[in-house]
Amino acid sequence: MAKKRKVGNLLALAALAALVERPMHRYEIAAVLKQRGKERDMDIKWGSLYTVVQNLEKHGFLEVVGSERAGARPERTIYTITPAGRAELEDWTRELLSTPEPETRRFTAGLSIAAVLPPDDVIALLSERLDGLDRTIARLRSDLAQTAAVPRLFLIEDEYDIAMLQAEAAWVRSLRDELTSGTFPGVDLWRQWHAEGIAPAEVVERVERGEFT
Repeated sequence: MAKKRKVGNLLALAALAALVERPMHRYEIAAVLKQRGKERDMDIKWGSLYTVVQNLEKHGFLEVVGSERAGARPERTIYTITPAGRAELEDWTRELLSTPEPETRRFTAGLSIAAVLPPDDVIALLSERLDGLDRTIARLRSDLAQTAAVPRLFLIEDEYDIAMLQAEAAWVRSLRDELTSGTFPGVDLWRQWHAEGIAPAEVVERVERGEFT
């Protein structure tokens, strides 16, 4: 089970990972994270960075080490990571890498109620999803190929994303092909339900009464 963190926003984790390199002010932190495309890896809401940094300081994970002013711009506070912050960063990273955690996914939700649509509609929608997955995989592979000068250590999250998308595409393609070929168990009954305009709840009742065999 995931630990309850004093500052649980993943943006906090990203900020700690940036500050472990050197002291920075908030605008530098944001620039570094955007440059590295962290919004692709985490659900980041940039508008909350100010609050996240404040909370990290409040709980002793960061401390102020100075400030700077450039021209007429407001003074910028510079933060550094504390030993407690390093410990939190390392512990959090260990947890994320070692502990499986179920995630709520839109696709899973859609699959759970796919029966409300006719099988042929589902086949068309899965084909549409496959096209999107294939385009995304191709784009990510292209992006990865253009980062040949970057050490692989800093690209393994992109490799993981591609592998997961490939696995999803293979599963979606297999399901679509089963539905298309008619080898998916019960697909003919599924079509019959929709042809007769039967609601899913009634289908369950009629199956239980043995009316569909």
